[in-house]
Amino acid sequence: VVISLFVNPTQFGPGEDLEDYPRDFKRDKTLAEKTGVDIIFYPSDKEMYPDRFLTRVTVDKITEVLCGVSRLHHFQGVTTVCAKLFNIVKPHLAVFGQKDFQQSVVIKQMVRDLNIDMDIITGPIIREADGLAMSSRNTYLSEDERRDAISLNQSLFQAKEMVQQGERETKVLSQFIEDKISSRKSARIDYISIVHPRTLEPLEVIRVNALIALAVFVGKTRLIDNVLIEI
Repeated sequence: VVISLFVNPTQFGPGEDLEDYPRDFKRDKTLAEKTGVDIIFYPSDKEMYPDRFLTRVTVDKITEVLCGVSRLHHFQGVTTVCAKLFNIVKPHLAVFGQKDFQQSVVIKQMVRDLNIDMDIITGPIIREADGLAMSSRNTYLSEDERRDAISLNQSLFQAKEMVQQGERETKVLSQFIEDKISSRKSARIDYISIVHPRTLEPLEVIRVNALIALAVFVGKTRLIDNVLIEI
C-alpha cells in the first residue's frame, strides 16, 4: 500500500490557498503507519515538475462543469499530476474519495481513455462527528463558521430524504438547499447542482441515479460536499 503526500501546485489557481494549505507530514506519517501503509511517496515540487516541464494532460467536457466553472485549469493540474503518480508508482488500483466526486469521475475517464492498466475505486465520504465531510480545509473554520458549515451536510441529507419521499423536481430540491444554506450568516454558495453521476450532465427530474453536489464558501473557506441518490 502506497500513499502519496503532495500538495500539487498546478491545481491551485491565482488567489487560492496554495501557500496556506495544511501540511503536517509527522501527523500524516503517524496516521499512515497506523493504517498499514507500506510506503509514503513524498516528492518535492522540483522532483514532480523539473525545469522545462512542458506536458499537460487534459480531459474535456466533464471538467468544465461543477467545480470546473470557478476553478479554471484545476482539473488539468489534477489529471497531469495523477498521470505522473500512476506512472511513477504503477499501482494496481487507486482510491479517490467521494467527497471530490467530480475528481473521481475525471480520473476514471482519463484512465479509460488512455488505457492505463489499473482500477479506480471511489471511497466513501468520511464525516466528522457533526456530519461535516472531512477536509484539510476544515481547520480554517472558526467556531461560528463551523456551526454554519454543518448546514451543507444537513441540507444534502434532508434533500435526499425529500427524494425518498417522492420529490423528483431538481429545481425544488436545489431551492430547498439554497434556502437552508443561505440562512447561515457566513455562507456564500458557489454552486448547487443535481447531475447524472457518470456524465455530470444536469438533471431536471430525477428518474435515474443522481448526484447532488455543492460548493460553498464559509467565511473565506471553500467547502464541497455531495450525496448520491439511488433510484
